[in-house]
Amino acid sequence: MINMYAVVFTSAMMGVVSMSQADSLKSTLNSRKDAFSTKAPSDVKKIYAEGILAVEESGITASAKQVGDVAPDFVLPHASGEKVKLSDALKDGPVVLTWYRGGWCPYCNLTLHAMQKELPNFKAAGATLFALTPEVPDHSMSTAEKNELEFQVLSDLDNQVAREYGVVFKLTDDVAAIYEEKFGLSEYNGNKSAELPLAATYVIGTDGKIVYAFLDADYRNRAEPSKITEVLQSL
Repeated sequence: MINMYAVVFTSAMMGVVSMSQADSLKSTLNSRKDAFSTKAPSDVKKIYAEGILAVEESGITASAKQVGDVAPDFVLPHASGEKVKLSDALKDGPVVLTWYRGGWCPYCNLTLHAMQKELPNFKAAGATLFALTPEVPDHSMSTAEKNELEFQVLSDLDNQVAREYGVVFKLTDDVAAIYEEKFGLSEYNGNKSAELPLAATYVIGTDGKIVYAFLDADYRNRAEPSKITEVLQSL
């Protein structure tokens, strides 16, 4: 029988361990959503909503790696060029993998900041945190420095690892056009594929199996860091 923590969370969950309702990542992200809804032009809001719906209708959250699956091993570089291998990290304890779309994404930056605040609790539970991004190393380094991150940010160029986990999707043409015009997505990622990963988060046990999976079609919803700590403490 799967334990109470080994489930797929399809919406951002409220933290119960180290963050109050007011300080939760969910409340911070909701404030950002509200600000966007108030200020954004109606045509842009419509395009983004259609983009989220397209991801939802693709079925990606059901076809991606799930709780109980063996996590695909990988070797990826962080910004300094040093290679990191998942199976090596698992020898020292569980691993938290979280994907972020890029340093251009305000929801990603808020999430990375929240993960950094929760990092001491991850470490206390014996876990290692890796953030994966399709950004080229120069941009991933900039993101890490800007957010003062003390965990490793790994460059998953062309979404190769994200593809093995089944969390890659193609942007709608309208969303891709906005991203290219606003900040130059292709320059950030070093390609013109218009593909991004879900803002997915996994906890992987030392046996290499996934024990927690957060998968959501809406990039504005993220795994609550304190919920991750709760899962780690249950292992």
